Amino acid sequence: MNIHEYQAKQLFAKYDVPTPKGIMVESVKDAVIAAQELGGPIWVVKAQIHAGGRGLGGGVKLAKTLDEVEELANEILGMTLVTHQTGPEGKLVQKLYIEDGADIQSEYYLSVVLDRKLEMPLIMASTEGGMNIEDVAENTPEKIITVPVDPTIGFQGFHGRELAFGLELTDKAEQANIITFAHKLYTLYMDNDAEMIEINPLVKTGKGEFIALDGKMGFDNSALGRHPDIAAMRDLTEEDPDEVEAAKYGLSYVALDGEIGCMVNGAGLAMGTMDTINYMGGTPANFLDVGGSANAETVAKGFEIILKNPNVKAIFVNIFGGIVRCDRIANGIIEATKITDVNVPVVVRLDGTNAPEAAEILKNANIANLIVGDDLGDGAAKAVAAAAKA
Repeated sequence: MNIHEYQAKQLFAKYDVPTPKGIMVESVKDAVIAAQELGGPIWVVKAQIHAGGRGLGGGVKLAKTLDEVEELANEILGMTLVTHQTGPEGKLVQKLYIEDGADIQSEYYLSVVLDRKLEMPLIMASTEGGMNIEDVAENTPEKIITVPVDPTIGFQGFHGRELAFGLELTDKAEQANIITFAHKLYTLYMDNDAEMIEINPLVKTGKGEFIALDGKMGFDNSALGRHPDIAAMRDLTEEDPDEVEAAKYGLSYVALDGEIGCMVNGAGLAMGTMDTINYMGGTPANFLDVGGSANAETVAKGFEIILKNPNVKAIFVNIFGGIVRCDRIANGIIEATKITDVNVPVVVRLDGTNAPEAAEILKNANIANLIVGDDLGDGAAKAVAAAAKA
């Protein structure tokens, strides 16, 4: 789960991570009131969406008067902001963050992420703040410092010194400041089961102090039960509505940009199914895991969600009958086609308990657009062929 910048900074404040003062608003009128409350003389008007690159997309602008705050708030609020992370469709800006200006001497990049290979948190930093870290990694990778932190010992002084030296800080006070800052950020990360904290830019002021000018945070969904205060920060308007609806029915759904809808039980089988579709020359339109107890209702809801995507030209149902017998799944699929108007070819491959009986049930169903696949490769090939004909 991701949260907005203003919410990340609320969490920063709890851990004494320095940030400029700011106020979240949802109207132009409140933007001006917030600017008056902050006092100025310079304000930053920031779009609040779950995506990076807001500044380059026109979603972060500087105002020097209250009239400019009003003008910029009116311009940004309600716009569809397109960044390198939103995709071409962009995201609607429904909230703004009005923030005090800052005394910026230097800009840096700082983050704490999970390194899955090392199986521990990784602190990343760079002197190239304010830039896309992906571009820095590609063009000047030597400017990225990575410091893994073993959670069994936690953040230690030597971790901080490695960061300070890597950021080319020579002043003793500045070194101490960045070490303290990084320690607080690591503690915030660990205490709240975060998956990612990113500050870009982290700025050094003329006094040698460090301030989080930006803030992004993402959390482990599986741990949200331990953090109801963070779970309450979830903004469903920033998430894919189909993914939100699928979750209500216990379905794991992620939209992709292909043309073959996938309905599978089990995450590993789902990944293998998508790989096989690609191998056969097709492109998956989604990841959809219906879980271990697929029935008519969940299959029907899966069909409904998949078919909301206008790019879907065929559906590949690939289910292994372990907990639930294949014949029951086959009957569930047939019932689902009666509940939901499935207007594209559906290729079904079932394997496991009572698979032969299930194949007979499907073949005798007399459903025009229902195609039976003999195995994974055959099913994927038939789905690709059906999509091509469509």
